[in-house]
Amino acid sequence: MPLNPFRQAVVLTLALVFAIALGRESRAQSTAAPAVAPGSSVQQQKGPTVVVPSTDQVPRLAGRSTLYCAGYIKFQRFTGVPEIVGALEEQEQHSFSDGDVVYLNQGSKQGVKEGDRFQIVRPRGAVKDVHRSKKGFLGIFVQEVGMLEVVNVKENTSAAQITFSCNSVMLGDLLTRVPLRESPPVRPEVSLDRFSDPTNKQRGRVMMARDGREMLTRNDVVYIDLGSEDKVAPGDYLTIYRPLGTGTVTRIDNEENARGRTSGFASDRFRGGGYSIQAQRAKESTAFTDGHGYYRFRPITTKEIKRDRPRMPRKIVGEMVIIDVQTRTATAVITRVASEVHTGDWVEIQ
Repeated sequence: MPLNPFRQAVVLTLALVFAIALGRESRAQSTAAPAVAPGSSVQQQKGPTVVVPSTDQVPRLAGRSTLYCAGYIKFQRFTGVPEIVGALEEQEQHSFSDGDVVYLNQGSKQGVKEGDRFQIVRPRGAVKDVHRSKKGFLGIFVQEVGMLEVVNVKENTSAAQITFSCNSVMLGDLLTRVPLRESPPVRPEVSLDRFSDPTNKQRGRVMMARDGREMLTRNDVVYIDLGSEDKVAPGDYLTIYRPLGTGTVTRIDNEENARGRTSGFASDRFRGGGYSIQAQRAKESTAFTDGHGYYRFRPITTKEIKRDRPRMPRKIVGEMVIIDVQTRTATAVITRVASEVHTGDWVEIQ
C-alpha cells in the first residue's frame, strides 16, 4: 500500500540521519591511532602526563638574618638620619619587636613618605684594642637591629611599624636606608688545602666577631680590617691562617726539663746513667766536645731548633667569604674550618 506523503517524508528523514551517523563513525575509525603490536617499542600513552617544574636557583650561603643582622664597622659618621623617639605602647614597654609601632623624629617636612622602609641600626662605639694590621681610626661598630616601614606621616613626625627584628628595638636607635646585599652563591665543595702557599694578595686580621665571641667556628660572623680601600668586594673568599706554633689560649713554655746537666744529666739520688731522657740530644759541634771527642754537658734545645730552621709553612685553619664592605673594614662569614678559629687570626684573599 503506498505511503502517504507525510509518512514518506518521515521515513526519508530517518534514513538520512542514519546514513550521516554511519559516515561519522567510519571517519572516526579511519583516523584512530593504529594498534601497537605485541613486542613493539612504541607504547601508547595512557593517562595524563605529570610535568615537574625545574628550577635553576643557585644555593646561597647566607640567609636574611645573616645578611641583615651581621653588623658592620662604619668609618663615616651618621648625619641627619631619623631616630626612634617614641612608641605607641611606651607607657608599658621599654623595648620593641615585630609588629610594634614606633614614632620617628622626622616627617613630611624632612622628606619622609608613607611606605618608606628603613633599617634600624645602633652605633656601639669606636673599634679599639683589637688585633689589627692597619694603623689609625677604623670606624664605629654598628649593630643592625631590624627594619621598619612608615605607615603614617605628619609634618615633623612619622609612625612606623617594625617588620623585622634581629634584637630588641629601643628608643634612640637610628634609621638608614635598607642596604642592598646579596648572599654569595655556594661554591662547589672541594677539600680545604691546609698546605697551600700564600697568594701574596691583600692580607688582614680577624678583629672582632658578632656577639663578642672570640673562639669561632663555621657560620660565625666576623669583622676584618680589609675594606674598599683595599679593593675587596662582597663574594671574595679568604683563607684564615696563623703562624706555625701559635694559637693556644694559654702560653706554656714546653722547653725540656734538663736539670742536672752539669753533672752529666744523671739523677740526683740514684745516678743511674750518664745522660737524661728529659733532655734533647747533645750538640755535635766541635765547640761542645772535649779533646777526646766526648760530648760535653750542654744539650741542644727546642728554642735553638726553631730559631735555626728554614721558613715554615703557615697553619691554615679555615675559610671565609665577605658579605659586606665598608671603607676600611668588611664583614664576613666563616664557611669552613679545619680547627678552631679565633680573633687575631690572619686572613688573605684567595
